Amino acid sequence: MLKKYSSLFILLYSIFLLILFSTSCNQSSSNANISNNTVTSPLSHPILVGAERFSEYLPLLQNKKVALVVNQSSLVKNVHLVDTLLALNVDILKIMAPEHGFRGNKDAGELFDNETDTKTGIPIIALYGNNKKPTAEQLADIDIVIFDIQDVGVRFFTYISTMHLVMEACAENNKTCIILDRPNPLGDYIDGTILEKPFQSFVGMHPIPIVHGLTVGELALMINGEGWLKDSLKCNLKIISVENYTHATIYSLPVKPSPNLTNYLSIRLYPSLCFFEATKVSIGRGTEFPFQVIGYPDSTFGNFTFTPRDIEGMQTNPVQEGKLCYGIDLRQEPDSIKFTLKYFLQFYNRSTFKNNFISNEQWFNLLAGNNKLLQQIKSGMSEEEIKKSWEADLEKYKTMRKKYLLYQ
Repeated sequence: MLKKYSSLFILLYSIFLLILFSTSCNQSSSNANISNNTVTSPLSHPILVGAERFSEYLPLLQNKKVALVVNQSSLVKNVHLVDTLLALNVDILKIMAPEHGFRGNKDAGELFDNETDTKTGIPIIALYGNNKKPTAEQLADIDIVIFDIQDVGVRFFTYISTMHLVMEACAENNKTCIILDRPNPLGDYIDGTILEKPFQSFVGMHPIPIVHGLTVGELALMINGEGWLKDSLKCNLKIISVENYTHATIYSLPVKPSPNLTNYLSIRLYPSLCFFEATKVSIGRGTEFPFQVIGYPDSTFGNFTFTPRDIEGMQTNPVQEGKLCYGIDLRQEPDSIKFTLKYFLQFYNRSTFKNNFISNEQWFNLLAGNNKLLQQIKSGMSEEEIKKSWEADLEKYKTMRKKYLLYQ
């Protein structure tokens, strides 16, 4: 019966894609400036994300009541997963949205309320703010929770924290969790400090490096396998893997994963520039090139200039709003760029206000996952010296990581 169902589905879905190829319940004009999707597979076969591998998970949804944890990145070709599954008569009772909302147009840290999707009439539950974790009441009428969100492979990108809490809620309430896996655009390397337990927060829940080198599916297996859920609970977990993907694959996303990660280069620069969020230095929020420039209202910081401003759907009240910032333009950096402290150290060492350069030390430490990095920077250590100090921890992590890899 299941084989017959899967074959029938493939035929129906092929027709469905021809009709709806250019539609999506969740695409918006805010995604217009993302770079064209670039996928390079070592075997030159097309990438199939977990959401496209219907024969692997559609049979699991028969006669089940389903909740989807999704946002604007949850696409099957150009069609949103919600539209796709509704057209196939999957019984979707609820949509659950992470930071930035279902449409992906909320500012970083912006709270939003529960609502109803105007197109489908399905209730949308906000998994941000005071309700980051699905409650027992919200899951009471649900059999299966599907998580399908594009991550960027950085510890402080909060979608993986949402995934953790969804898994935990499923474990507590005896629900199945299906992860529809997607490639990691930073999956080709591992770097950065390992988070220490006293510095756990929503921007870092796991003892993993800043650039962790895992897909969300692999990380979910690690969370389960290492007993990181509350009380060492185990989630009833099913991973639908990506086909024709390896960690050497270059994958440029077809849609912005969040409002200010507008292209592949911004994602590659994101882990290096995010530490500036604990300072008054602008990293281009409020411009058309966020996470691709660095500047401050002082001409000693560089010759490149820009002025942050409010941009609807991307950023309100950006750092240094309305002020002419001087600094550097990183848009000529290679797309292969990896995590580095050189930009932060350059601005810190050039500043005449080192004692106040980091305006929020607690936030910096949460992003770093420890308080050592801040001390190392203040002591004048070089990037080479700092990186050498975390080499041993990274080697231990890499050994653990091997147990959970789904891809070469």
